[in-house]
Amino acid sequence: MRTKITSLLLIATLVAIVPPLSANADSMPDAPQDNIEYNITAAGATFPFPLIDLWRVEYNNLYDNVNLNYQSIGSGGGIKQHIEKTVNFAASDKPMSDSERELAPGTLHIPESIGGVVLVYNVPEVPNKGLKLTADAVAGIFLGEITKWNDPAIAAENPGLNLPDKDIVTAHRSDGSGTTFIFTDYLTVVSPTWDEQIGKGKSVPWPNGLAAAGNEGVAGIVKSTEYSIGYIELAYAFQTGMSYASVQNGDKSGFIEPTLDTISAASSGVADSLPAAIDSWVGVSLVNAPGADSYPLASFTYLLVYDDLKSVTDNKEQAKAVIHLIYWMITDGQEFSSSLLYVPLADKVTELGKVGLGQVTYDGETLWNYEASADTGSLEIPKWIRDNAKWWSEGLITDEDYINGLQFLIKEGILKV
Repeated sequence: MRTKITSLLLIATLVAIVPPLSANADSMPDAPQDNIEYNITAAGATFPFPLIDLWRVEYNNLYDNVNLNYQSIGSGGGIKQHIEKTVNFAASDKPMSDSERELAPGTLHIPESIGGVVLVYNVPEVPNKGLKLTADAVAGIFLGEITKWNDPAIAAENPGLNLPDKDIVTAHRSDGSGTTFIFTDYLTVVSPTWDEQIGKGKSVPWPNGLAAAGNEGVAGIVKSTEYSIGYIELAYAFQTGMSYASVQNGDKSGFIEPTLDTISAASSGVADSLPAAIDSWVGVSLVNAPGADSYPLASFTYLLVYDDLKSVTDNKEQAKAVIHLIYWMITDGQEFSSSLLYVPLADKVTELGKVGLGQVTYDGETLWNYEASADTGSLEIPKWIRDNAKWWSEGLITDEDYINGLQFLIKEGILKV
């Protein structure tokens, strides 16, 4: 009998000291109603377009009455349509500036994935993945200071390559682009000259080179123009089989090939310092991150959504469908990221997005009650509690003493029943 009572009291003690999970920790927004046809519109970054398009298909397989129409027009176009409230939500690789946020008060930044920007090249004499570029060489090429492929600044790091005496042709985006923002953010960090003369932004005054819209356009220039180099999103480079360079890391200790692991390394540890979804994300950057394995051209990409959806949706039910879709993208949808060479979000980043979505309303009415789940960490039962249980089970203290001890702990709020 004592053994049975011991087990029951020990279980009761453990239940009491384990912090209860939030009632909402595993909740999710209401799924779209079966009897309603939902048409959701979005626009913006080309950087995450392959992933968003796959999400569109996979989500529709689950909810065939929900149709997402995403226009891949660049981050600048997405922010513009978000400000003008012509889409239900937008996507951008660049956090909105303070001036843009003033035009769109109540905007939430919801990280959707992590991607990489790669330098693709078309040099017939150089094999795929054979080229290594330092930060100085990359900046020199796009500043127009390094004009030949056999320039000493390139040749010094590539002694085994047959670098030709050919003019370098650079390619860049003609439209407002988050991919451009990431690349110029990098150039601003590694090159004081670039920082002073050009700066960073969705669109900048390029010193030279050919221009085209979208990642597809820049990839098209490079593929069709010998001795050219340009910057595009990682998935486009892999999907088209283009040659891409390894770039010197921020520590200047090696040349890093863009992979899921090296891009993930660039984002490690960032989650703890990220702002809340409703706050400004200006200054959040993963470029040239420290670490021997960190690829230097990595970035979050974001979904932009208003904290009150009445002005951008037709009704409350459509607003709920928007929230459910975005929730799915940052949770279950993450399983599709790796197949397209995007890095899935860390749990803490996903939690940040959930908290943001829990703040969204329709005409002030909450759409989804979500309370952040507590980070309880690993549970460690205090030694004195373990000792008391042990002594009681061994008959060294009486039932009354043990129960009195539990009642005291409950009374003082140490144990929660």
